[in-house]
Order: sequence, then structure tokens, then C-alpha cells
Amino acid sequence: MAEIARSVDEVGGKVAIVTGAASGIGRAITELLHVRGAKVIAEDVDPAVNELRRDGIVPLVADVTADGSAEEAVALAREHFGTLDILVNNAGTIVYKSVVDLSRAEWDKIIATNLTGAFLHSKAAMKAMLPNKRGAIVSIASYASFFAFEGIAPYAASKGGLAQLTRTLALEAAPHGIRVNAVGSGDVVTNILNSFRDDGREFLAEHGKSAPIGRAAEPEEIAEIVAFLASDRASFIVGSIVMADGGISVQIK
Repeated sequence: MAEIARSVDEVGGKVAIVTGAASGIGRAITELLHVRGAKVIAEDVDPAVNELRRDGIVPLVADVTADGSAEEAVALAREHFGTLDILVNNAGTIVYKSVVDLSRAEWDKIIATNLTGAFLHSKAAMKAMLPNKRGAIVSIASYASFFAFEGIAPYAASKGGLAQLTRTLALEAAPHGIRVNAVGSGDVVTNILNSFRDDGREFLAEHGKSAPIGRAAEPEEIAEIVAFLASDRASFIVGSIVMADGGISVQIK
């Protein structure tokens, strides 16, 4: 499978920014885009993103919610690689609490990271892409963009907003040759829950069993869809939320 993956050169010569690149889905996306020929600015608030540094990958330690971080990422792409072709809005966070137990600070952090960060980076990336009349923006949405369960109100609200941001941006960007889409991800075995529970990966793996496919995804499976959507092979896909959730969004229980 690895040899097949390396043989696909679908983003060869393109320049990308990937947010939330230090681990999980973001790291898998960064590494896959790089293997398939792209140069990448790998952005994350976690200094561990520096581990990705190599020829063709430039790390950036930055908070996606901070003013100026998006512009800094775009400037780095231009400085090191001359242009910008792809933005992947992947940075995200979550907390499991009921609405009545949720603090304003917790709400604000999740909305800022999952939604406002995507807005700021999409705005800066589109400004860079407009003169070139080409580009692709891919955001990591969720089945929670459409459905929810108890305890994830800010996450669901942010991912619902991200889906609508994707559709609106797509309408504004399409006439300029820029495609905007998102991946409606299901449960993926990552460290996203590790900040508040020790068994985060195990919990996600178990929760994923509720999908018709009977399991959670690995980050590399989501990365494959992102690479396709970012490539010219997806040239007619505009404003879509491509569901990659093992069928959980089409079942009724």
C-alpha cells in the first residue's frame, strides 16, 4: 500500500499550508502531500511540529486563532516556495461537557480554534490565490457538522459553522478558479481527547464501532481524501462536504 501511495503524484509541484500538523490527521496529511510531490508549511501551536522539518516541509509554531498567524503562514509559503496552491484547515479541539457545565472560556476556545482559525486562514490563503486564478481549500469538518450527541455542543456548533463557511467560500471562490470543499470525518484514532482523558485513543476506537463499517478510521484514511480534493483530479468538486465517517451519518438508531 505504501508503494502505491508513493506512485501517485497528484499534488506534484504544489505548495500547501496544513494547520494542526503536529500529530494525528494533520501530520498524516502533511506527510502524504509531501510524499506526493507538494511542498508544505506545517503549522501547529505544539512545538512538536518541528519534528516534521525536512527538505520540502517548513514547520511553523503558531496559534491558528491569533491575529497574524495566517498571514505568517502564507508569507512563509511564498518565501520558501514562491506561491500557495493549497490550504488544509485541520486544526481542531474538543471537550466533552454538558452545556450547563461548560464555561465561556471553553466555548470560546473551541469556536476560535475550529471555526475562526479556518476563517482567518481561508481569508489569507484566498488573497494569495486570487491573482493566480487557481487553488484549493480543504477543511476537516465532521459528521457533527450535521448530527450531534450529548456533551459536544461547541464542537458540533463549530463544525456546523465550518460546513456553512465551506459552502459560502466555495461560491465566492469558484469564479476565480479556487475550489473549496471539506471532509466530513467520522471517528479517527488520534490524540484529540488526550488533554482531558487518559484513554482518548481507546475511546475513539471504541466509539467508532458504532458506525456501520464497525470501526474508527486511521488518520491516513482521511489524508487520502484530502489529497484527492486538493488535487486537480477533483476539478469538478466544489462546495462539497465529502463524508468519510464509515456510514454513521446515514444510519438511524
